[in-house]
Amino acid sequence: MIVLWRISAVCNLACGFCAYDRRLRLVRQESDPAEVERFAALLGAYGRAHGEDMLISWLGGEPLLWPGVLALSRRLRENHGLRISVTTNGSTLHRPGVVEAMATAFDEVTLSIDDVGEAHERLRGWPGGWRRLEQGIARLVAQRGAAGGTPKLRVNTVLMHDTLERFPALCDRLADWGVDEITFNQLGGRDRPQFHAGHALRAADVAWLRTRLPPLAARMAGRGVRLCAHDAYLDRFEASATGRAIAVADCAPRRPTIFIDEHGRIAPCSFTIDHSPMSTRDIRTAHDVTALRARLAVRQPAAVCADCPSTQVFAKFGT
Repeated sequence: MIVLWRISAVCNLACGFCAYDRRLRLVRQESDPAEVERFAALLGAYGRAHGEDMLISWLGGEPLLWPGVLALSRRLRENHGLRISVTTNGSTLHRPGVVEAMATAFDEVTLSIDDVGEAHERLRGWPGGWRRLEQGIARLVAQRGAAGGTPKLRVNTVLMHDTLERFPALCDRLADWGVDEITFNQLGGRDRPQFHAGHALRAADVAWLRTRLPPLAARMAGRGVRLCAHDAYLDRFEASATGRAIAVADCAPRRPTIFIDEHGRIAPCSFTIDHSPMSTRDIRTAHDVTALRARLAVRQPAAVCADCPSTQVFAKFGT
């Protein structure tokens, strides 16, 4: 089971495509640490009882700004046998002790990097950020060697019409830095539709990807980097670019994840969270976790399911 948990709506960068852009006037809700630890302990008990590997993946906002996240993550690994992952913009890697703590807190670290050099800095509103990422990842790679190989280092990229041609160069640079895996999303339009209109992938971009990805994946493999580039995933990209809906009425067989937001609401994915009446506070025992999975599997589809945007359903991590 993979639990994607958005623990904070706080972010320190200014990304024009993101709902948590620091410039936006929002109520910046954060999860209750005590409730997170209580529910995570239940997941650990469930995993031990059923012999099932359990991964909790912190999302944001910027999850590494959430107070106590590094210490909590280490406790969950050591005391409850959970695997812990985080997706971060990398802006805290320069802080004293952060990289060292990450080696004991996380099994996986995913860094969000969308372009090369100053182009990435402009997208993220982060002058000097590229150099900080390079230095931070170098320290993570060195620390991982000292810690016996963890955490796994992944980079996820948001592909846009105007960044796409530099994606191969970005992959080469990331391989130089020593990352293990590269994944990508297409730019979505639900968070910031005005930005999406000018930067979304076109049908020709998807055709370009289909041609370029196989040799790029082979080149990355030769450098010890796994580039996830499944053809079924590009089918979802092509449908988005051409305005063709892909309905998914029953996603459970294809989706190993559940999603929890900063309020503690539980749903199959982030896109259906507003339609879910379930909360972590309703789950009191490991048996309740079993019932939760069954309830999610038989739920009624939401309107968004008529054109499912979930990357988890469309083989994002396939090759």
